[in-house]
Amino acid sequence: MDAFASRGVLRVSIERAEGILVEHLLDRGESVFCISPKISARARERYRVANTKSDAFDAFVLADTLRHEHVHWRPLSRPSALTAQIAALSRDRERVIVMQRAVESRLRAALEAYHPAPLHLFSSLDRDITLAFIRDYPTPAAAARVTEDRMRRFCARHGYTGRVEPAALCDRLRPHLLTATDGTITGKHTAALMLVDQLELLNTNIRTYNAMLTPLVSAHPDGPVFTSFPGIATVIAATMIGEMGDDRARFPTAATLLAEAGLAPVTRASGRTRQVRFRYAANKRLRHSIDWWMTVAAREDPWSGDVYEHARNAGQGRYRAYRGLGARWTRILWRAWTDHEPFDPTRVHHQAPAA
Repeated sequence: MDAFASRGVLRVSIERAEGILVEHLLDRGESVFCISPKISARARERYRVANTKSDAFDAFVLADTLRHEHVHWRPLSRPSALTAQIAALSRDRERVIVMQRAVESRLRAALEAYHPAPLHLFSSLDRDITLAFIRDYPTPAAAARVTEDRMRRFCARHGYTGRVEPAALCDRLRPHLLTATDGTITGKHTAALMLVDQLELLNTNIRTYNAMLTPLVSAHPDGPVFTSFPGIATVIAATMIGEMGDDRARFPTAATLLAEAGLAPVTRASGRTRQVRFRYAANKRLRHSIDWWMTVAAREDPWSGDVYEHARNAGQGRYRAYRGLGARWTRILWRAWTDHEPFDPTRVHHQAPAA
């Protein structure tokens, strides 16, 4: 990072758009520009042919590049306290989910090594009912003693509402009651119970984050705008509020928002060659939130379902169809967000048939 002053205005270039240093500079009223590491790497070649690198030289490259190019870039805007809180909570929640998936994978590997039956019993391994079953019946021998009546009492004790009869659960259980040697069972079942403890703690943390985000999204001025769209609930709305921020000038057109979310493809044309490629350089948190939004919208909103099925019938893959649907919805979202108005389902742009 480096900076320079021009007629009393301090402009700062930095490669990271978040962190305590960025917040300190914004709090001081400085103009902070986030420069992509790819841009700074290419800019380094303007000053030296040799592939040398140092912190001092990188600082000079960032500062000089900003001096020449700042008129083409937008400085970071300072978010409101509520937006900053929502962004911090939603990002930390995502980090907990990453840890949850890692622990779940480790638990799955441990169970496959000595007790695979719980993997086939309920809909997913990280569910509370699955973890409770592993805790109550941690070995194949213990699970083999589960009768239909015992399964019924187990489900009632843990409040299972999966609408699967105890007899069907027992039928799922019996074919997978494989067993390993006594030594493997003793060692692995200890690890499995420890991983169950970790996964239960992470599940509790995620529920705590969800409970904290709900009133914050409701209190945010943009909360009603995001939650008015079909398929957007608290978590997706919180992610979008945190990643899009409050400054409407940051996304002056729908195309800029599409590029930020990775929904605008990248075109490479040279001579007779023209290629349209997937955009990898994007805000991945925003991209993933739109992916989840489209997954829910295609299932619950009739118009979205028609658009998605039309794309699939035209030969598009699942995720390509979601991206196409996401691009349509993001344009509508940009207009509602720009105008500070909730989504109106009676507007023509939503009712028009899929082309």
